[in-house]
Amino acid sequence: MSGGQVGIDELLERVREDLDRVEPKEAFEAAEAGALLVDIRYAALRERDGLIPGALVVERNELEWRLDPQGSHRAPEAVSHDLRVVVICNEGYASSLAAVSLRQLGLHRATDLVGGFQAWRAAELPVRR
Repeated sequence: MSGGQVGIDELLERVREDLDRVEPKEAFEAAEAGALLVDIRYAALRERDGLIPGALVVERNELEWRLDPQGSHRAPEAVSHDLRVVVICNEGYASSLAAVSLRQLGLHRATDLVGGFQAWRAAELPVRR
């Protein structure tokens, strides 16, 4: 591509180089050890497929405002830049970009779930209807 432009596939490849992405069972164990799972799927998908128990639901367009520990609109769970955050979308694409955005806010331990919610469900981890 010309002019330094990249396509989404190349962009994802680049941003994922800096993420310590986790598999579903690793995400489950991380949550048990105090990590914050953040579900950014839109409402129709959550209604159709269910929720991960204990996950914080944050619409993607509100993510940075809700997770910034210094922000005036932060979620109560956003207590520190050292917080381990695992972002979860439906299939593990949008979550990679979202995790990088959180890292740019200083949440240096932010990452995402490989395969997203669908991988979580396929691993037969807990889902609440």
